[in-house]
Amino acid sequence: MMAVVVCLTMTACEKATWSDDEEPTNEVVLPDGSVAKTKKFTFTMKGDFSDDWKTTRGYLAADGRDMTDVWVIDYMNGELVQQLHQGDNMADDFGKPVMQLAYGSHHVYFVASRGTTPTLNAGTHSIVWERPSDTFYKDYEVNVVSTSNGNRAVTLDRVATKLKLTVTDEVKAECAEVAVEPVAWYYGWDYVNGAPVAQQQTERVVAVPANLVGTSGQLAVAIFGLSGSTGWTTDVTVSARTAEHAVIGTATMTDVPFKANRATEYSGPLFGSGGSLTLSLNTDWLDAETDTW
Repeated sequence: MMAVVVCLTMTACEKATWSDDEEPTNEVVLPDGSVAKTKKFTFTMKGDFSDDWKTTRGYLAADGRDMTDVWVIDYMNGELVQQLHQGDNMADDFGKPVMQLAYGSHHVYFVASRGTTPTLNAGTHSIVWERPSDTFYKDYEVNVVSTSNGNRAVTLDRVATKLKLTVTDEVKAECAEVAVEPVAWYYGWDYVNGAPVAQQQTERVVAVPANLVGTSGQLAVAIFGLSGSTGWTTDVTVSARTAEHAVIGTATMTDVPFKANRATEYSGPLFGSGGSLTLSLNTDWLDAETDTW
């Protein structure tokens, strides 16, 4: 997955925003225009998912997939002071950002993700992805004084949720794609409030490989979204379609449960008689189980 670099600048903090190839200064411009003394902090980003999250050659990975973007966003007294974006996951310092923090109390927000086409909106303090994927987050509070330890390890928590569907009956020859349409799905994250945003009812379409035609139990589709730790439910429609988008199989799931760091896995026939199917399996991400209805 290609890394997507987003330009992140604000007039109020232009002097305090830098890119990966620039060396930060020992001063920072605060929102009121004053210049404050700072201390250099080097953050090492980690996750709390054991072997699922590892640091290798300076970049971050989860479930064997590399993160593509890291944001570090610094607030003091509820005001944005500075922000840093790392979009090159092969860089030696990826996941180990360096930032000059002004003396005083901070909320430093960390977001790491491999979603595609991210857009940061400082006005709504949110990041929205065209296609969300595995995402991790931390609201890190720190009070900076002259004697502060400048080396900090920050543990991020997964704020992604995942829906995985496995088709158990034989894939028809004319099946070219599977469409998954949740009634509600979150495509963004509010890093100040620590909550999912940008709710949409958007169809996600996955192409069906030709070598899966005629197989049973081999066709699986997974989509990622964003979620808080409080569970929520939505209805989901799954459709099998031809290359011309004609529907040749469908299933409906009601009250599908989701929450952060949980994979919800369902399996069942898609090319049968059609109608409504109520599915009821949700599993923890790290302790996945399989079942049928």
